[in-house]
Amino acid sequence: MNLSIGMRIPPQIGKEGIGAVAAWAAQAGLDTLDVPELTPEVKEACERAGIGIGSVDARQVSSLLSRDEARRADAAASLKKQMDEMAALGGTVMFMCLVPEDAALPRAEGFAIWKEMFPDLVAHAERRGVYIAIEGWPGPAPHYPTLGCTPEMWRAMFEAIPSKHFGLNYDPSHLVRLGIDYVRALSEFGERVNHCHGKDTEILHDELYECGTLPATFGAKYGFSEGSWRYTIPGHGEVDWGKVAVRLERAGYRGAIGIELEDHRYWGTAEAERQGIVKAAAHLAKYFK
Repeated sequence: MNLSIGMRIPPQIGKEGIGAVAAWAAQAGLDTLDVPELTPEVKEACERAGIGIGSVDARQVSSLLSRDEARRADAAASLKKQMDEMAALGGTVMFMCLVPEDAALPRAEGFAIWKEMFPDLVAHAERRGVYIAIEGWPGPAPHYPTLGCTPEMWRAMFEAIPSKHFGLNYDPSHLVRLGIDYVRALSEFGERVNHCHGKDTEILHDELYECGTLPATFGAKYGFSEGSWRYTIPGHGEVDWGKVAVRLERAGYRGAIGIELEDHRYWGTAEAERQGIVKAAAHLAKYFK
């Protein structure tokens, strides 16, 4: 199976500017960049480096899930404009995390707002050739309000919107920390995967004994953790990427695997971030190249 391997741009590397980022990514053997926005400057820098666009971050997503109708309407108009702009520059995958404006919004109420707003947005995406990819980060503690982070909700969403232009950003790290079978999820929903993140999770069994699945009361011991788990680069966690590759291939996925670097061991400096990206890419290449 030969898929593109790329990255979301980590913060310290990103400070060097899109030209330097794209050049380094290409030198490191990456194929794509997931970018916060797609502008003519970003497109030109990536083309000059010979690197593709993996995904583009959606703007104003939380306002789409506002209780305020006017704020939702403004956000929807802005998102449609962004789809137009990215499509004109060749972008095809729009990444978003459906975290509502009010973190205490019950998920059932948030789903009702989503169901009202998204059919029209997905119809616009279809017309522009854009594929929406939602990520299953559950959101911030203590409410974990994100829509679309469990099979229960995916099933309801895909029943409401059958179009493939609304689908998943498959990131197994979130499923592992939530106790959801990340392999079974691909078996059921693989055909709705529009983008993938290369990120992993280590279960910390001593910490799991200490605080269970609740966030640690006195602070997590590691970065990118809430107590009983920590996010890692691929190869340092629980995910069997060989099983992921088999199921993505069976589902017909032909997109990119964008490394999302959230690992305290490879953080804080541009050099540390580069080490993490290179190690992650080498591990993923065993299964996707």
